[in-house]
Amino acid sequence: MTTEIQMLAWAVALGLAHILLAAGAATAQRGLRWNAGNREAALPPLAGMAGRLERAQRNFLETFPLFAAVALAVVVAGRADAHTALGAQIYFWARLAYLPIYAIGIPYLRSLVWAISAWGLIQVGCGLF
Repeated sequence: MTTEIQMLAWAVALGLAHILLAAGAATAQRGLRWNAGNREAALPPLAGMAGRLERAQRNFLETFPLFAAVALAVVVAGRADAHTALGAQIYFWARLAYLPIYAIGIPYLRSLVWAISAWGLIQVGCGLF
């Protein structure tokens, strides 16, 4: 199994962690009745860590499809190499670091780590050219 596919599998696990953590924090803030309900009523935005976890999840879901696409494409095209493997690892580890940094609320470090993950994503994508 290539490094790109391994990192993709780990990124899927990270995506599930995002979902579970954000859902747990939202339920803690809004209550079990909200979680079990149909959620049709308008609610104020989540606050504090619950809001940050929700935004971190949304941010992950913005970049993950791009990562999945380029990781799969470089492997299928036979273009995977040391640069794409490193890019995939950088993307995954930066996204892993991003979650607690965002949850805690460290603004500038969060942006730096996001930029590092974007660089890793671009590195994988460059393997297609």
